[in-house]
Amino acid sequence: MNSREFHNALANDASFLVAAHELKTPLSIIRQLSLTLSDREIQLGESEVRRISAQIDLTTERALRLVTDLTKVAKLEDAMFQLEPINARRICSDIVDDMSEAYRLNGRNLILKPANYNKNHSLLALANYDLLRAILLNFSDNALYSSVEKTNVEVSVQSIKSSIRISVRDYGESLPLSIWRSIKKQNCQPVAASSRPQSSGLGIYIAHNFAQAMNGEIGVIRHRDGNTFYVDLMSSEQLSLL
Repeated sequence: MNSREFHNALANDASFLVAAHELKTPLSIIRQLSLTLSDREIQLGESEVRRISAQIDLTTERALRLVTDLTKVAKLEDAMFQLEPINARRICSDIVDDMSEAYRLNGRNLILKPANYNKNHSLLALANYDLLRAILLNFSDNALYSSVEKTNVEVSVQSIKSSIRISVRDYGESLPLSIWRSIKKQNCQPVAASSRPQSSGLGIYIAHNFAQAMNGEIGVIRHRDGNTFYVDLMSSEQLSLL
């Protein structure tokens, strides 16, 4: 093994360690909630038991989703993901439905902004449904934990020249500089964020790889009161059959 291969191996090991750190977070939450339910000294009402049980289910789904996405990332070079015209607003509506319960339990709202475009212009993106869904779920998941309580997180779609941009805008904590620099360098390796120990940017790393597999790219706009994460994909003029 030469020096370059050695340093690449170290970088890969570091990435997996950071990924393991983020996967540890939902597992710790599940354990804590389970202990709360099983502690006989803590008297819980029926509604509180239902809330905690729902939180356990949602956190479990998040952990499983991260593992599934990481497995797909590892197989991207060998797998063939079919690209087809996808109705961008429809998949956004699906994401809002999928994440609404998690947002409600955390005192936040996820909304799809009204369409603001020429109705004669198609909003069909050339994409793979599963990969695009994973990107948007990761964006929405990040926004859930970085946004301020009782605020809306906004999902929007717009046409930019020959591309379709799908954005997730949150209002709250700014993106950690470590993750921002990783995106700007376009290596998008998972990095530990000292200002947000519960987040390693793993979702951004996954989104970056999935976007590349669809000939697209991700980006972020930093605001004083939050962030907008987006994915740009090639537009398709074909009629949607979805």
